[in-house]
Parts: sequence; C-alpha cells; structure tokens
Amino acid sequence: MNISVIVPLLNEEESLPELAKWIERVMLENNFTFEVIFVDDGSKDNSWKIIQEISQSNSNFKGIKFKRNYGKSAALFKGFEAAQGDVVITMDADLQDSPDEIPELYRLITEENYDLISGWKQKRYDPISKTIPTKIYNGTTRLLTGIQLHDMNCGLKSYKNEVVKSIEVYGEMHRYIPVLAKRAGYGKIGEKVVHHQARKYGSTKFGIERFLYGFLDLLSVIFITRFAKRPMHIFGGLGVLSFFIGFCILLYLTFAKYAFEVYRMTERPIFYFGLISIIIGVQLFLAGFLAELISRSASNRNEYDITKKIGIAD
Repeated sequence: MNISVIVPLLNEEESLPELAKWIERVMLENNFTFEVIFVDDGSKDNSWKIIQEISQSNSNFKGIKFKRNYGKSAALFKGFEAAQGDVVITMDADLQDSPDEIPELYRLITEENYDLISGWKQKRYDPISKTIPTKIYNGTTRLLTGIQLHDMNCGLKSYKNEVVKSIEVYGEMHRYIPVLAKRAGYGKIGEKVVHHQARKYGSTKFGIERFLYGFLDLLSVIFITRFAKRPMHIFGGLGVLSFFIGFCILLYLTFAKYAFEVYRMTERPIFYFGLISIIIGVQLFLAGFLAELISRSASNRNEYDITKKIGIAD
C-alpha cells in the first residue's frame, strides 16, 4: 500500500463528507493505493455515524473511535499503530489542510528519501491572537531543539512508515513529533510550504491555554531527548552550580566579617540568598542522584535501536 492518511478529529461532522471525497479524488487521480483512518477522539456530534457511512461505501476508509476525549496525541498514536502504508500522512479534519498536497508529500518521502516532511503554513488564515503566539512558540522551539522548522505543530505531515512505528506520542507530544523522530535516529527532516485555508465549518477546538501547555511540553521533551538516560547531568550540574554560588557568597561574607570587621551579616539579604542557593543546590544534586538510581534500575536501560548487523546472531 502506498499511503495511509490519518485524520484525528473531534466534532467535525460537517467537514467529513467533503474531506473524504477530496482525499479520494486526489488518490484516484494519482493512482495511489491508500487507506484513510479517521480517529474519532470522543466526538459528541454525528461524526462517528458519518465515518461509518463513508466506510460502508468505500472500504479504503476506516475508523477508530475513542469512548471519551483523550487528545490529539492519543489519536495519532492509535492511527500510527494501525497504519499500513509505506508513507503515512497526517492532516486535520477541518478542511484547513489541503489533500492536494498529498502527491508532493509522498514524492518527497519516496524519491528524495526524507524521513519526515512537515508542512509550513506560510500564509495563515487565523486570527492574530493565534498567529503571533504561534510564531513565538516556533521560534523558541527552533532555538531549544535545533530543528529548523517554521511550523513545528502543523497537522499536515508525511513520514516513512518506520518512523511512526518507532516513536511514542503521548500527552501533548504531537506538537514535537519532529523532535521525537530525531531522537529515534531519523534526522533527515524537511519542510514544505503548504496551502492553508480558512476554517469552513465549526470553530477551533484549541484555546489559549495550549501555548502554556505547549511550553511545558517543550521542556519535557527536551529533558526526555537529552537527559533520559543521564539525569544526573542536568540535575547534578545545576545543583553543583547553585551550591558553588551559595558557597562563594558565604565565603565572601565570612572574609568580609573578619577582614573588614563588617557585622550583622544576618541582616543582609545576600546572606539568605547564599543559604538558599546552598539548600537548592543540595536538593537538586539529590534529585539527580535519585533519578540516576531509577534510570539505572529500569529494565530497558540498555535497549538501543539497531538497524543492521553483519556477522552477529540475534
């Protein structure tokens, strides 16, 4: 099978019939063998009924329904599990992502051998309250991860099948799939400018709180990708630095007391800053030590992804 299209959705009953016809037309025009997997993330409208009707009329369209709303990451994870196509393409169900992009997304994976292609909505039809925070979020992500994508969270992406089978998307980590893919060893990540359309039906399912959660998730994914197997490097390093700062402050105050006869040290704010720095330093170091013990006790501590072997038996 050439392509698996995964469409996570929540209460998108108006757009589903049009989206299904659009995807089918593109696939037939390009002679692709395909499947479309709709993942209903606990919709309260008639979305699942429409998915059933579409599937009954065309066996290429399949569906997964959650009993309740688990979030986009969970929907993508179950879609990735079920995908059988050589190339996996994700898109949103609100018709803001164009299925006409599918042939080029497929070509970039199969002919130019990219592991992952992320869409870039260079011209967006979103309110300024959404576009400005998005630019800040993407800039911060580029700075902290080193992955030079303009639109990290674009729902329109294409992957090699082996990529989606090698990553685990959970919580709200769908925003950072390129980071997870790079961590898994798939470093050839590209970008394609895609057409963005104004929402035709309904309203967005994401509020302003997603930017706060997105930043917290960014810190989580950076920690996981860089320090999951060596937590002492981050906690211990910060702990030693904090302890050293506090020690230098208290050493200076001790010297000042005896060299310059400066008294009433405990009334100076810098004295308490030094004490707090030492206490925080000790706590961070102990946190790193405990995390290191937990990490070394994990059953998968020596599991690594090996793609090929020569002369070595399994």
